Amino acid sequence: MADLTVPLQVIRERTGRRVARTLTSRAVLVGCVVALVSVLVTALVAIPLAARAVEERTRESLATEATVVAAALRATPRPAGDQKLLDALRKRDISLFVLRRGVPDQPGLPPQVLRQAAAGEAFSGRGVVAGVPSLVEARALNNNGNAVVLTHPRATGVWRDVGQNLWLALLAGLAAGVLAGALLGRRLARPIRNAATAAVRLRGGDRQVRLPIEQPQEAADLAHALNGLAQALSTSEGRQRDFLLSVSHELRTPLTTIRGYAEALADGVIDGSGAAIAGRTVLDEASRLDRLVTDLLALARLDAVDFPLTPLPVDLAAIVTETAQTWRPRCAAAGVSLGVELPGHPVAAFTDPGRTRQILDGLLENALRIVPSGAPIVLSARPDPAGGAVLEVRDGGPGFTDDDLRVVFERGALRQRYEGIRKGGSGLGLSLVHGLVRRLGGRIEAGHAPEGGARFTIWLPQQPYQPLTPA
Repeated sequence: MADLTVPLQVIRERTGRRVARTLTSRAVLVGCVVALVSVLVTALVAIPLAARAVEERTRESLATEATVVAAALRATPRPAGDQKLLDALRKRDISLFVLRRGVPDQPGLPPQVLRQAAAGEAFSGRGVVAGVPSLVEARALNNNGNAVVLTHPRATGVWRDVGQNLWLALLAGLAAGVLAGALLGRRLARPIRNAATAAVRLRGGDRQVRLPIEQPQEAADLAHALNGLAQALSTSEGRQRDFLLSVSHELRTPLTTIRGYAEALADGVIDGSGAAIAGRTVLDEASRLDRLVTDLLALARLDAVDFPLTPLPVDLAAIVTETAQTWRPRCAAAGVSLGVELPGHPVAAFTDPGRTRQILDGLLENALRIVPSGAPIVLSARPDPAGGAVLEVRDGGPGFTDDDLRVVFERGALRQRYEGIRKGGSGLGLSLVHGLVRRLGGRIEAGHAPEGGARFTIWLPQQPYQPLTPA
């Protein structure tokens, strides 16, 4: 049992810390603090008001009593029942002072009260009588210095009385704070607990999890965000599966061809001139595999921070001319005419010339694959009036529909859509082109070409820029 003491203690401590960090416990704590502050603020505001009201009522009552007593003494210097009057006043904690020719019958009155009363003036206010803060009311009996003075201790016990009962209000407030905090905390924590459960299920691979949309607005926003994340993950994983299927198909086709010819050569089925044909076929399929693997590696590295880029001032017209010279023999062999549109002067841009050539090669490779014999391909470069430079690759092929344009740069989207309908590649080329243009600080747009096929327009900056890095 001794060996279990430390683990159990650790579990209790961790559980205690977890409970102390929960939203419910913090809401309870906040509720208690608010209740405590409310009670204290209420006491600080209410007690002075109560004391002032009590004092005002006492002063009015004392003034009335002073007027009545003064009238009685004017009528009869020693009225009958004088002792009964004194006893009645004492029961209400009122002291009576009588002045004869300015001399009080007992000491303790403030000098100011004595002066005004002896002078025949009334006095109504506060003063210290026999060392006790009191309310004082003085009324003159005649002009010979005779007067009557009534005093009553000020309401100094209000603070004490309220303070003694404050703990009751404080206890009630704390109980209300605990209850309200617990209810509020549970209500606010429920969407968060649901979101945490949904996140755990998402982490476990469940893409069908959805959260109910409930108030407050922050909880609804969280539910919308998690539901959107689940949908995005489901869509992304579906696309990844389709992409992997298409890539595996692309890899399997040349590998099957290479394997077939290799087995034929190994078995001696092919010899003489057939061996040369088989060798060229194997070489073509190997080149196709190499391009596919190169595209995959480029896509994998495209979002890396260390993706190599060397932007510098270049002439896009020279790059287009060089590209056209390289691709013209391949286009001619396929029966496709390759045209060039240039302004007759340099087209300045600030870009990586090698990556720009890679973009043009990728677009031409894509176009030449689907453009029929006799149709044109056009390369164009021109300055952009808004700043920067524009590259265009247009063709007279089958082109894109409006629906195609929305997914044209997504990996494998067009391949999946047109599989078995038109000749295509791995579906990686346009995605790679889009990523390269983005990393070069430009943008690319697909549309309809006047030649009847597809148009790809690329905007590149003309001034130095900070190369984009992955988010």
